[in-house]
Formats: sequence, structure tokens, C-alpha cells
Amino acid sequence: MSTFTSASNPTGSTTGTSTDGKNGTMNATTTEATRRPRLSGMTWLVWRQHRAAFWSILAATALSVAWMVYQRGQMTDFLDGYGYPAGYPAKSLDETGNDFQRYVDAFSFVSFGLGAIPILLGVFLGAPLLAGDLENGTAKLVAAQSMSRARWLATKLALAGLVVVVSTGVLSAVFGWWWNPVKKSDVTVMDWISSEAFNNTGPVPVALTIFSVFSGVAIGLVLRRTLMAMVVTFGFTVAVQLVWSYSIVSLGNTVTITTNKGVMGENGSPSLPHGAYEIDYSFVTGSGDLVGFGTCSGSQTDAARQVCLDKADVVGWSVEYLPMSQMNGMQWLGASILFALTAGVVAFLFLWGRKRLV
Repeated sequence: MSTFTSASNPTGSTTGTSTDGKNGTMNATTTEATRRPRLSGMTWLVWRQHRAAFWSILAATALSVAWMVYQRGQMTDFLDGYGYPAGYPAKSLDETGNDFQRYVDAFSFVSFGLGAIPILLGVFLGAPLLAGDLENGTAKLVAAQSMSRARWLATKLALAGLVVVVSTGVLSAVFGWWWNPVKKSDVTVMDWISSEAFNNTGPVPVALTIFSVFSGVAIGLVLRRTLMAMVVTFGFTVAVQLVWSYSIVSLGNTVTITTNKGVMGENGSPSLPHGAYEIDYSFVTGSGDLVGFGTCSGSQTDAARQVCLDKADVVGWSVEYLPMSQMNGMQWLGASILFALTAGVVAFLFLWGRKRLV
């Protein structure tokens, strides 16, 4: 005859002791409950409410990553067969003709899709996140429960933000990994300063998307109508993309290189570092003033142009540019600005939501 006494420990497992009456020995037994981690409470409610959107984003991310990994494998096989070591070109890709063009086209296609993510998620995830609850009355039902409005809002923003950060962070990392072998190539796959490269690699896509999504949430909170919020968010996110792309150059510290031995013949414009983005070309006069590089361009012959340049006292070139080495620092500076703006939007959401959330 044996008896069994059980008790639960804080870890959720059940322990017990078994006593054998025949020989008086005691055998200790332990039964551990194997349970999967499960969401509960407000987190479960918010995830279940928006699970279709969340799973769609994660599934699209997985498919996009798989396709980019495949494309990179195809490209590196081509480069290896052509004798082009990744990052350290031994041969010019210009000699490949149209054979490499399909990989350039793939970059253009994917970069366009990635560039649309902040707009799409802002419109279809951010704008309806609160506007839908406010419009159909779900917010009033939540407010009548024991959970506070602040916790409900925080859970909504946290889950949406987590999905956005994970998806865009993974896409950014994989896209940058795909681009890296030809980042410094002689073929213009993507200019590093262009929005196609700058906005889709590093921390920028994460910061730009989270700002667009939370801005859409704020627009929905104020307008309280889903369709109207989506339309306004679309216009807002498009404007953000345009302004941001126009402002990229201002994030860097320009470098100026000058010459003083003339501007013709062997004294042509100075060579710049590989990948440098040219901002401005000018002529330098003997007094140090700058004049446009089109000065004396109307001269019919080289001799006539040289006479014109001597008369204008032109002695050399002045070239202003941004080196590729600044890309990483510019991206983190830009992302910091966007994260700061996002923090301001979140503060507005909580301040506004205290009185106008239902």
C-alpha cells in the first residue's frame, strides 16, 4: 500500500512523495508540466484582435528574406565564375555587358518594394490600430473593464512596434548583406546616397517605418474614423518619404578638395575617393573666390578658353563631396532623429489618450 502527496512549486511543476508501506522506503517522484508559452490577458487580446495583420507582415517578411537569399546566392555564383572577388574587384563588371543587368534589375525591384513598406504599414497597420476601435465602439468596452486605458494603449503600441521592428530589422540586414558584395563595384548597382540604398539598409528602415506607423496611430486617434485616417496617413507618409529623401545629404559632413595648378589638360578635375558623392564643382581664382565651372565654356577653342580662364584668374578646381565612409554615421544620425520624433508621437498618444481615448 502506498500513499501520494503532491504540492505545486512556483515554477509550475508538481512534486510528490510516494511511501511504500511494505518496506518503509520513500520514493520521491517529480512530475513537470510541459506547457507552451502562451499569451494572456491584455497581450493575448491585442494579438488576437490584430493577428491577421501581424501574421501577414511576418509571413511577407519570411518570403522576402527567402527570395533575397536566393538572389544573393545567384549573384555571388555569377561573380565567382566571372573572377570578381566580393568587395575587392579584380575585373571590371562593365565587361559583362547585359549578363549582370538582371541582378541590377533585381536590386531596383526589391528596393522599390522595401521603400514602400513605411507607407503600407503606416496606412494598413498604424491608421486602423486605434481608429477601428474608436469607430466601432470596442474602445468603450475596453475602458469599462478593469484594465486601464494606458495599459491598453501601451500593449497596442508595444505589439505593433515589436512586429514592425522585427520585420524591418530583418529585411534591412538581409538586403544590406545582399548588396555588400557589389557595394563598391564599378557598376552603379545602387548609389549609396540614394534613397534605394540609404533608406533600406542599416537602422534607417526600422526608424522610418516605426515613425510612419505610430504617426498613423496618432492620426487615427485624432480623426476616429478608419477610412479617413488611412487616407490622411497615406498622404502624410508619402510626404515624409519625400522630405526625408531630400534631406539625406544634409546628414553628412561635406569634404572639399581644391587644386591650384590650372583646370585644363593634365590639371583636370581632381580624383575623388571611390563611391564619393559629388555635391558641387567650382573653379578657384587666385584670390580664393569660387566661380562656376561653366565659366568660359562658350569659348570655341582650347586656346581661347585658356585665355578666358587666365583673364578670370582661374587657378584650379574646388570639389565638394561626401565620402562613402560616412554612410554608417549618417544613417545612425538620421535614425536617431526619427526615433526622437517617434518618441514625441508616443508622448502625444498617451497625453491625448488620457481624455480622448473613448
